[in-house]
Amino acid sequence: MIVNLTQNKNFKLFKSISETAAAQGQSVFIVGGFVRDLLLQRPASADIDFVTEGSGVQLAKAVAESMKTPSKVSVFKTYGTAMFKYQGLDLEFVGARKESYSSESRNPAVETGSLEDDQKRRDFTVNALAISLNASDFGTLVDPFGGLDDLHNKILRTPLAPETTYSDDPLRMMRAIRFAATLRFKIEPESLDAIKKEADRIKIVSRERIMVEFNKIMLSPKPSEGLKLLAETGILERIMPELTALKGIEEVEGQTHKDNFWHTLEVVDNISKNTENLWLRWAALLHDIGKAPTKKFVEGIGWTFHGHEFLGSKMVKNLFYKLKLPLGPHMKYVQKLVKLSSRPIALIDDDTSDSALRRLLFDAGDDLEDLFTLCKADITTKNASKQAKFKRNFEEVAKKIKEVEEKDQVRNFQPPISGEEIMQLFNLKPGREIGILKEKVKEAILEGEIANDKDEARNFVIKEGEALGLLLA
Repeated sequence: MIVNLTQNKNFKLFKSISETAAAQGQSVFIVGGFVRDLLLQRPASADIDFVTEGSGVQLAKAVAESMKTPSKVSVFKTYGTAMFKYQGLDLEFVGARKESYSSESRNPAVETGSLEDDQKRRDFTVNALAISLNASDFGTLVDPFGGLDDLHNKILRTPLAPETTYSDDPLRMMRAIRFAATLRFKIEPESLDAIKKEADRIKIVSRERIMVEFNKIMLSPKPSEGLKLLAETGILERIMPELTALKGIEEVEGQTHKDNFWHTLEVVDNISKNTENLWLRWAALLHDIGKAPTKKFVEGIGWTFHGHEFLGSKMVKNLFYKLKLPLGPHMKYVQKLVKLSSRPIALIDDDTSDSALRRLLFDAGDDLEDLFTLCKADITTKNASKQAKFKRNFEEVAKKIKEVEEKDQVRNFQPPISGEEIMQLFNLKPGREIGILKEKVKEAILEGEIANDKDEARNFVIKEGEALGLLLA
């Protein structure tokens, strides 16, 4: 099969590389994901990989020189690869190679090989396809493992025996599940069985690399497809047992609770229809994480999960640390949403006080809309009338909050009187009294005792300060 590259926007680049390789006496082929996506007519990746039956480093340097690119050529001697940037593209060149692995590492021993050797070491047949850029057969598809048929049939299959492929580099198990989720392909049965058998090998892969793949699953159109496969193969319980601990339904005295694991996957899918914010999707994934350790059956009441939001928010930090996820603003954002995830539901009653609405506004701040997106995604009932009722209730709460916000302006508010002003009022030095008075002002505003107004706050502070025995300056 000949792939027509003449209409490709990178055609001039490919011809230039072809000519440079010929001048160097080297063969050259496009390989990997770029070929797969080209044949699937998916948006072109900015990463293009080339393989040569010779020195990848030598070819990369020659190509960079011929293009007069200002980008530096980065060389990775261990693997015989080199890469540089060109007009927004990341071009990587590698010499065709064979690989062999030890049982304790996913870093292979490398030796020179043929194009077919190089294709054998690829993870899946659909990623082992190559397109020749050589003058004699320019555009010819090189497909020794039936990758083109697998593309058409939407099948993920390994070039070698799947146990070998996954045992050699266990990250490929995550990649299989990621491609299944993002490409909507099926992992062929033998390959799926091999992942189940080799699941324990995931422990030799760094958490950082695992999370790169996991986050791509989380950003797929329907994350549950990948998450279900992670659970089915046993990988999920090895990387996030706190999540799989939510599995199962218990019954006591004829009373059951829902399976919070499968409920969580529904919530993640629901929220993914409305946002591509990775960390909001993570908040959906972890919103019930505290339910397993707080689950309790209470006589006369049934199953309870008291305090699961608070405990869950504390678990978020430990999880992010263990999984090598960012511990800064992203982690705090997920913590906040998990902690507040049940608050809007409690505000649905008609007699909800303005102070409760003000507190939610203050606590959620700029993330209030995201919190409501999470709460709406949490509605997983299949009863259409119940679903409509819940959504109407949330809309009513949102309306109430908007009214309170317009009136009181408490979202992310700073007390209208500063610590410095309080010190001047009473001629004080920095001390605990300042913090006490600022907290009293905040509470008074949230409770509706005073308006969010500078004069009212000043008069309130004078009164409270005198109650504490402080004298005006």
